[in-house]
Amino acid sequence: MLASMMVVSLAACGGGDDGSGSTGGDTKKEETTGTDEKKDDAADDAVAATDDENTLTVWCWDPNFNIYAINKAAEIYAKDHEGFNVKVTEIQSDDIETKLTTAMSAGDLSTLPDIFLMQDNSFQKYATNYPDIFVDLTDKGIDYTQFSEAKVAYSTLDGKNYGVPFDNGAAISCYRTDMLEQAGYTVDDFTDITWDDFMEKAKVVKEKTGQPLLTQQAGSTDIIMMMIQSVGASCFTEDGKANIVDNEAVKKAVEIYSQMVKDGTLLEVTDWDQYVASINNGTVAGVINGCWIMATVTAQEDQSGKWAVTNMPKMEGVGEASNYSNNGGSSWAVTSNCKKPDVAVDFLKSTFGGSTELYDDLIAKGALATWAPAGDSDVYNQEVPFFSNDKVYAKIVDFATKTPSNVTGPFYYDARDAIGVALSQITQQGIDIGTALQEAQDTVDFTMGG
Repeated sequence: MLASMMVVSLAACGGGDDGSGSTGGDTKKEETTGTDEKKDDAADDAVAATDDENTLTVWCWDPNFNIYAINKAAEIYAKDHEGFNVKVTEIQSDDIETKLTTAMSAGDLSTLPDIFLMQDNSFQKYATNYPDIFVDLTDKGIDYTQFSEAKVAYSTLDGKNYGVPFDNGAAISCYRTDMLEQAGYTVDDFTDITWDDFMEKAKVVKEKTGQPLLTQQAGSTDIIMMMIQSVGASCFTEDGKANIVDNEAVKKAVEIYSQMVKDGTLLEVTDWDQYVASINNGTVAGVINGCWIMATVTAQEDQSGKWAVTNMPKMEGVGEASNYSNNGGSSWAVTSNCKKPDVAVDFLKSTFGGSTELYDDLIAKGALATWAPAGDSDVYNQEVPFFSNDKVYAKIVDFATKTPSNVTGPFYYDARDAIGVALSQITQQGIDIGTALQEAQDTVDFTMGG
């Protein structure tokens, strides 16, 4: 099982610097799965919705993760629905978004599939700009109370649900227990703590081991955005206006981050490859990111038993102040071009919103559920030798249920990118925090047309 996790593509849950999406060329590959096991690898273009009452067309990316998941769901659903299958077209996340935009611009939604997968952090942008694409799933029998509130919020707009949550991006802290031990600590000393406490202990770890406690790609806002969400805050107000320069959560998160860089307890590296290497080669004693980072951590088999998982530090004095957040993940949507929306909804409800069997299988691919009942299964409650025999899967599902929701909005990535620029200005150029955040605010306001 862990061996399978080790080879999970980082693009599955995102990879890159934000853990939420893969990029690349529009490589497409049709796969038909169900009771007939038929496959057609000769597709020249994305397959649109079909009139076939037993077939649903799906657009998503990554054969080893998302495509595997939707095909497995179809296999399970077909047990009680003879002849059912899905026809999957492999399309990168960015290209799905481009195709949605193109369809709307052309005023022709007939090119769209029955179901598609969308990045959580892009969902509200497209649901806001192109509401005619999405089927309202609010009163379709899906029990959204069984999913993490924060996860559901990504695909909720004006109180209506437009997506079915899929993979878990719950934030975790992974630490090298052998390095913590050199500093006189255990993972318990880093559980349920504040960032102030964390920063002081990080100094001790650096002093005793010579290694920073954390790593981060320079200019990436992964840690910053997780800190902001951990207190239920956002870069936007409830009415959608940019809220950066006067945002206490943003300011405190940036202050903590920049101070750790100054202290030498947070190592900034130049690119994603160096980020991965710093985790694997013992350059740092830990990492904080979405739970998909476990696929990177477990890549070093000789470190089995030397890692532990716990929650992230919390920012006291700001907002809801919790030890829980999220980074990455995606959700399924049904398009208005679907000729049999009842079938599509029932399929998603019965599998991604109702099948322990599905999530038990997907765990081998590194896909952890935000569907709470999955955390009660025997598979999720197994001890994992790599992570010090802890029941990390059940723990992460629990983390997801405690994650505060926040406002993402259609300009989420614009705000994220602007804060990333500000972060580089602060840590690498010495620009003061207030000036850098004001520039970030101005950039987002301009993008939003304000």
